[in-house]
Amino acid sequence: MLNAPHLVRDVMTQTVAAVGREARFKEIVETMERWQVSALPVLAGEGRVVGVVSEADLLPKEEFRESDPDRLEQLRRVDDVRRAEAVTAGELMSSPAHTVRADATLSQAARTMARESVKRLPVVDPHGMLRGIVSRADLLKVFLRSDEDLAAEVRRDLGEFFAAPVKDLDVRVVDGVVTLSGRMRDTSLIPVIARLMRAVEGVVDVEFDVTGPASVRPGPPLAGHPL
Repeated sequence: MLNAPHLVRDVMTQTVAAVGREARFKEIVETMERWQVSALPVLAGEGRVVGVVSEADLLPKEEFRESDPDRLEQLRRVDDVRRAEAVTAGELMSSPAHTVRADATLSQAARTMARESVKRLPVVDPHGMLRGIVSRADLLKVFLRSDEDLAAEVRRDLGEFFAAPVKDLDVRVVDGVVTLSGRMRDTSLIPVIARLMRAVEGVVDVEFDVTGPASVRPGPPLAGHPL
């Protein structure tokens, strides 16, 4: 069967910097600086994620420091004006937080990040309690798999899902690019194989160097039958 996809728990960071709702502006900035992060989960109670505060949430404080926004800008940028006046994480944070479960696949996490235009996601348990954090960089870790590891998984999948001679194709992986070479009885399977191989986490691309079945020469005509 296909190898199970990598899950968020496989790549997430379990030690996470976070702040409470009552954390003050300067404490938030100091925590970001100390941990070298650009966003922090905001927690309530025993660790339930209620929001996220990011550098973007803090910048309006500096942007509007020397001048007050005019009426039109206040209407157009209500959230930024509100944040410029805020002093605690609870007032500054974006809420509700976009989160992900530890048992989500990396593809699911990537889709959430893209859809919500965020760079990281707090990882929570079924009760919303913080268990880790996953970033864009974490999702790219699958591309650090060795070529040998990728080639072994590709061969296993070919053997599992396709009969000979497809499973006997030569498999070569260089820098994450899979090349399948040899002779195929049914070249119409190439798009199917390509999709299967691209689903292997860490594969960058799939290329083919294959030929169709050898042409079969017609035998001699049977006696008594015209050519």
